Amino acid sequence: MNAPSKPAARDGAGVIVDYLIREKVPYIFGLCGHGNIGFIDALHARSGEIKTVSVHHESVAGFMADVYYRVSGQPTATFTSCGPGSANLPISLANSFFDSVPFFAVTGNVPTTQFNRGAFQETYRHYQADFPSTVRAYCKRVFQPTTAAQLPVFVRQAWKTMVTGRPGPVVLDVPFDLFNEPIPEETPRPEDWNANISCRCGADPEGVSKAADMLMQAQRPVILVGQGVRYGGATTELRALAEKLRIPVAMSASGIGAIDATHPLALGLVARNGPYQANHAARQADVLLALGVRFDDRTSSSWIPGFSFTIPPTKLIHVDIDPDEIARNYPVALGLMADVRTFLRQLLSEIDSRLARGRMPAERGAWLDAIAGYRKEWEDFVAPGFRADTTPIAPQRAAHEIDRVLPEDAILVSDIGVHHNWLIQFCRPKRPDSLIGSMGFGPMGFGVAGALGAKLAAPARPCVAVVGDGAFLMHANVLGTAYEYQIPVVYLVWNNYAYGSIRGLQRGYLGGRELATDFRHPGTNKPYNPDFAAMARAAGIAGVSVGRASDLADAVRQGIASGKPCVIDANIDGNLNPAGAGIWELPGMGRSKPGIGKQYVPEGK
Repeated sequence: MNAPSKPAARDGAGVIVDYLIREKVPYIFGLCGHGNIGFIDALHARSGEIKTVSVHHESVAGFMADVYYRVSGQPTATFTSCGPGSANLPISLANSFFDSVPFFAVTGNVPTTQFNRGAFQETYRHYQADFPSTVRAYCKRVFQPTTAAQLPVFVRQAWKTMVTGRPGPVVLDVPFDLFNEPIPEETPRPEDWNANISCRCGADPEGVSKAADMLMQAQRPVILVGQGVRYGGATTELRALAEKLRIPVAMSASGIGAIDATHPLALGLVARNGPYQANHAARQADVLLALGVRFDDRTSSSWIPGFSFTIPPTKLIHVDIDPDEIARNYPVALGLMADVRTFLRQLLSEIDSRLARGRMPAERGAWLDAIAGYRKEWEDFVAPGFRADTTPIAPQRAAHEIDRVLPEDAILVSDIGVHHNWLIQFCRPKRPDSLIGSMGFGPMGFGVAGALGAKLAAPARPCVAVVGDGAFLMHANVLGTAYEYQIPVVYLVWNNYAYGSIRGLQRGYLGGRELATDFRHPGTNKPYNPDFAAMARAAGIAGVSVGRASDLADAVRQGIASGKPCVIDANIDGNLNPAGAGIWELPGMGRSKPGIGKQYVPEGK
C-alpha cells in the first residue's frame, strides 16, 4: 500500500494571501519595505485574484481599508513593513477600532533569528520584536506567530476575531523569515471555520417584552440610533418600528443616514450642534430607545442634563452588541446586549402580536405636533444662512450647495474639522452609506484617504470628499495614488486658512488669544495657503478654485461628470461656527452656549 502523498509545500506569505483570497478580499492597500518583500512577492503571484494598491503613506492604507468596509461591508487588508512603516499605521488602526470597523493589517517584523539583537528597525528596548505593544490599545488583538506552523491557525483566528462580536481591526505581525518558510499544511477553509459563525445574538424574551411595554405606553418616545444600526444592516427594521409606533428617530453623528433624512419621523442630529427639533425632543422624551450608540460627549452635550438628554427622568432602553457600552454614561431602565437587527426583529414580532390582539400604543399626535413646532423654529433660525451669497463662501450655504448638487446615490466622505460639523448639521443623506465620517478617534486625513477606498468599493457611484485645508496638506500624497490608479474622487478642499475648529475654541474659550491655528503669509500676514488647485494639476489631476456658492455647486457637478479625479479649492469663510441646540464643555474653561433654545428642566425640579 502506497503512503498518502504529502501536500505541496507553500510558504507563509502564500498561506496568508491564499486565506485572504478565500475570504473574498478584493483589495489590499499598503506600502513596501524590506520587511515585507516576501509578502509582496506572494501578492504578485496571485495578482489576478487580489488587487494591490500601493500608497504613499501607511496611514492612507488603513483609512482606505476602513472606508471600503463602510461602503461595501467587505473587510479588506493592508500591508506595511517593520519599524517606521508599521509605526505609521496606528492612527488608522485606532480610528477603525473606536468606530468598530474591521480590517486585516499584515505587518512585517525582523526575522526571528534576529529577535532582541537590535536589528535594523527592531523595537527591542523592552521586549523583542515588540511592535504588538505599539498597537495593543488600538486594535481588537495582535497575533504574532514565531513559527511557520502557527501561521495557518493565527490567520483564521485573526479573521474570526476581526468580524465577530463588535467588529474591529486586527494585526497579524509576521517576522520576515516566516513569510518565506515552507508550510506543508493546507490553508484553512473559511467555510469550515468562520463562515459558519453567527454573532447576531438576540435579547432575552423578557427583555424584549419589557421594551415593548415601555415603548407602547410612552407618551413622548424617541429612538436614538448610532453606527450599530447603519453597519449592522438594521435600517429596514428601524424604519418599520418607527412607522408602526409613530416614534421619531434622532441620530448621533455616526448614525446619520440610518433613516432617510427626508422621512417625516427623522429628527436629525442630536449633538452639541444638533438642530432644535432633535435635541429638544430627545431631552424631553419619557422613553429613549438607544440602538448601537455610545453616548459620547458631543452627542450628549458633555453629559450635562437638559441639553441633549435628561436621563433620568427619561427612561433609557439601551441595546448594544457590546455590553461595555451599556450604562457607561447613563443609568438604564433596561439594558440589553444584542445585535440591533436581531433585537428589532424580535421587537417587531412582539409588537405585531400585541396589535393583532387589539393592544394599541399610546396616542402620539400631540407629541408629533409639538415636534413639528420645534422643527419650524429651527428652520426659521437657519433660513438666512441658506441665502447668504458672499465671498468667501458662507459655510452653511456651502454645506447646502454640496448636499443639493449631489446625486442621490453619491457617497460624501467627510474629513475631520469644522466642515464636518457643518455637513452633519445641514446635509440630508437618504442612504446609510451616503455620508461617512469619523467620530471616535477623529484623525485628520480620514476623509482625504478614505474617499479612495469608498470609490473602489462602489465604482459606479459618485464620490466626493470634503476635506479641510489642514488635513489635505497633511495627506496630499493621495494625489499620486488617485492619479496612478485613476480613482475618480472629487476632492473639495474647505479652505478657511486655519485649523478652523480649534481656532474657534480659542475665540470662544480663550478670549480670542489665537496661536498656531491660522495660516498666514510671512510677508503680508494675510491668510495664506498653497494653491491646492495648482498642486492637483502638478500631479496630473484637474484643479479649480472657487469663491462663490453658485460656482461651488457647478464645480462639484462638473467634477463628478468628468469621471476623473479632481480638486476643488473652495474659499470658505472661517469666522463662523455652526450653532445648535446643544452645548460642549471644556472642563476648567467653561461651557459654550446653545444657539437656539435653553436648558430643559423637567417639571417638579
